[in-house]
Amino acid sequence: MVTGMWWRHLVAGGIAGCVSRTATAPLDRIKTFYQVFGKKGECETLAKCFQSMIKEGGYISLWRGNGMNILKIAPESAVKFMSYEQIKKIIKGDSERELHIWERVLAGAGAGAFSQSAIYPMEVIKTRLTLRTTGQFDGIFHAARKIYRQEGFRAFYRGYAPNLMGILPYAGIDLAVYETLKRWYIARNPPKTGTGQKPPALVVLGCGMVSSICGQVSSYPLALVKTKLQANVGPVAMAENATLAVMKNIVTQEGFTGLYRGMGPNFMKAVPAVSISYVVYEHVREALGGHMT
Repeated sequence: MVTGMWWRHLVAGGIAGCVSRTATAPLDRIKTFYQVFGKKGECETLAKCFQSMIKEGGYISLWRGNGMNILKIAPESAVKFMSYEQIKKIIKGDSERELHIWERVLAGAGAGAFSQSAIYPMEVIKTRLTLRTTGQFDGIFHAARKIYRQEGFRAFYRGYAPNLMGILPYAGIDLAVYETLKRWYIARNPPKTGTGQKPPALVVLGCGMVSSICGQVSSYPLALVKTKLQANVGPVAMAENATLAVMKNIVTQEGFTGLYRGMGPNFMKAVPAVSISYVVYEHVREALGGHMT
């Protein structure tokens, strides 16, 4: 690691994750409900889902599970951005050349896998807290103890396999497409002398939106399966080959389109979340004196 540089990416990534997830927490909760339960009953439409959550727990319930989300996303984003830069440095070695797109995809996939593996138990707790009803859990530690007592330690890694299979293409494509688009813009719009290589916030938002959509489309079915396994809904979630069992069950009941259930709310949450994350990351990183490889 480059002395004095890696921590800047770590801090910038952590702050970016907290800001972006808090801003989009209500949409994240709706997405989770759609993925787990589908468009049934009180979540038949987005409006009904909002109304149901507010009726059940008030407006504050729209941010239910966000405390755990922040505890999860801060280290996840920090490790992801820091790992991405360090892996790129390893790939480049002493060379000053530009990385190929496939090398950025490889670096992004590695960063995504490393960050997800580090925080996965918190991902499971976050999903349970997001889906909980009023009074079901008293807080993060109560939820963790209750899950452990009732389901054992393995419950904290339920859905890990599809999550890892999904995060490799998602993180790889997301980070690589974002950086490629940003560098493409800078190359065609050279900054004035002394102003650095910082594109406008709207350009960063646009790059983040495109990269997020590309990454989401490539990995959404596995993300859906992961969420259902984390929620521990139905007997198939406990099957020996749970990932395949859940996918087969979804296709049997809903057809192949069922694998993309909740993708609308997911885009509504993920696209602005990722875009905000990149904008905050770029500004904080630059304020701390860091730069991308």
